[in-house]
Amino acid sequence: MDMEFSPEDLAFQKEVRDFIAENYPAELRGKQDEGDELTKEDFLAWHKILYKKGWVAPAWPVEYGGTGWDPIKRYIFDQEMNAAGAPPPIAFAFSMVGPVLYTFANQAQKDHFLPRILSGEEFWCQGFSEPGSGSDLASLRTSARREGEGEDEHYVVDGQKIWTTTAHLADWVFALVRTDGTGSKQHGISFLLIDLKSPGITVRPIRSIDGTNHVNEVFFEEVKVPASQLVGEENQGWE
Repeated sequence: MDMEFSPEDLAFQKEVRDFIAENYPAELRGKQDEGDELTKEDFLAWHKILYKKGWVAPAWPVEYGGTGWDPIKRYIFDQEMNAAGAPPPIAFAFSMVGPVLYTFANQAQKDHFLPRILSGEEFWCQGFSEPGSGSDLASLRTSARREGEGEDEHYVVDGQKIWTTTAHLADWVFALVRTDGTGSKQHGISFLLIDLKSPGITVRPIRSIDGTNHVNEVFFEEVKVPASQLVGEENQGWE
């Protein structure tokens, strides 16, 4: 892609290139040069450097911790990161659950979760696909029934997710669950934030042909999830 950058954009490009050259950890570069996989700790080490610089969420609105860069600057940043072999901010957090939260979450949820995503304090994975519900996601069967009242109001989640990338490393999963089985299959789906340390959750690795573990099965057995961790309206997750 051929683009003509303004003098300001060229200065920004140099700033990004110099920053990566001066701050990207040598031990991570050494691992990559040897063909070794980066660990969760490696990704977080670079994440925290970007966070300290204020560059960890280039596409987020400024009011939620974003950079305020225009599309050209975001393009330059992505290109320089890619050219240097530096891993981008984790997509599950910054391209998926983060935008859902700052768009649809209530203020208490934004105040609690967004700063922890930015700092890297909490590591996320996505719980969408299920056995028999991949490309036809609306057919998902993991259920969440609402129980209790007041401060004890909660969902009880039962079911299984599959092909869940980095679930073995994550602290939280953002999951689509079925809260109503009547009507069309698109109706009755809700978006829940679930702490993976909750009792009743089992993460089982799926080994690739080379023996590595990137994806997993996740089982939910009578998992209690506070109703306050519902994002948006119940039964409207497909919307």
